[in-house]
Amino acid sequence: MNKKDNLSLIVLDNCVDFGMKVSKNINLLRENTKEYTIRHCLSRFSNGEGKAKLEESVRDKDVYIISDVGNYSNTYMMHGFEHRISPDEHFQDIKRIISATCGHAERINLVMPLLYQARQHKRKGRESLDCAIALQELEKLGVNNIITFDAHDPNVSNAIPKLPFENVYPTNIIVEELVKKEKSAISNLLVVSPDMGAMDRARYYADILGTDVGVFYKRRDLRKLVNGKNPIIEHVYMGADVQGKNILVVDDMIASGGSMVEVAKELKSRGAGNIYLAATFALLTEGPDVFIKAYEEGLFTKLYSTNLSYVPENIKSEIWYVDVDCSMQLANIIDRLNSKTSLSDVYKVNDQILQEIERLKTK
Repeated sequence: MNKKDNLSLIVLDNCVDFGMKVSKNINLLRENTKEYTIRHCLSRFSNGEGKAKLEESVRDKDVYIISDVGNYSNTYMMHGFEHRISPDEHFQDIKRIISATCGHAERINLVMPLLYQARQHKRKGRESLDCAIALQELEKLGVNNIITFDAHDPNVSNAIPKLPFENVYPTNIIVEELVKKEKSAISNLLVVSPDMGAMDRARYYADILGTDVGVFYKRRDLRKLVNGKNPIIEHVYMGADVQGKNILVVDDMIASGGSMVEVAKELKSRGAGNIYLAATFALLTEGPDVFIKAYEEGLFTKLYSTNLSYVPENIKSEIWYVDVDCSMQLANIIDRLNSKTSLSDVYKVNDQILQEIERLKTK
């Protein structure tokens, strides 16, 4: 297949390990050793202001900027104090890099696996509409394509109706890893959605795994607001009986993890067997303690999540955590978009995995 060899990757400092894996996988797909990454510099003045500089030309290049706005490990010195870079600042750095291309690139593609401000995707009363505004700002800056993973609400793309918006799901990759590692659980598996909002995702997992599905309805106290949310009064379960079943609980992201652990506790109280948790993004905003405690209490067996956003090593090294590598999936997408070929095959479930699931279920 002839490919127009004008691909360039700008891997920001917040996702170097993942970005380098993507670059190496593109080399594997194209059977070459070409260096696709563009050298650049993101620097800060001592008062916290920043600037971006490209060390190489991107003239007439098909540029892919890869950034993890959820990486909270990056720091800089501001007024003599160490300051952790926030998602707002990561987003500002993305805009600086776009500006540094000076309009010379043939096409600018932004790969933002964790969509910036994705949870602020709709307005209730006098609220800001951050995700939509951010997408419109990127469009005005000259971005030609946005690639993200498992957007909290894909309908936010309506804010930029003329701009391509690739919302990629890592479901197939997570299922592959689950089937490889949990063979004994597959024949007696039930997929459960932790709330009504994740039901479509749960159905998709269930379709691949050839199993039934259940869902929890979160009854909330609408009179109170705790940490920006109405507290949950009760988890009401609807669906197939969980007694004696192995359970896969799926969601797009885990924030503090409290709600997911509560769901696991509810399932255990109903007689569930092994409980596996799966989420595209394991933010774990309160640290791993809630999961360490839940694991010690036998509430769940494994947590499957991806390397699409930063997870610290102390969490990845936990016996209950499984890190799912999505770098080849993204490499395939970039390779095909750059060569202007169909993405259909990338989104298909691996036939060998489907056959393995069928074998395990009939074993």
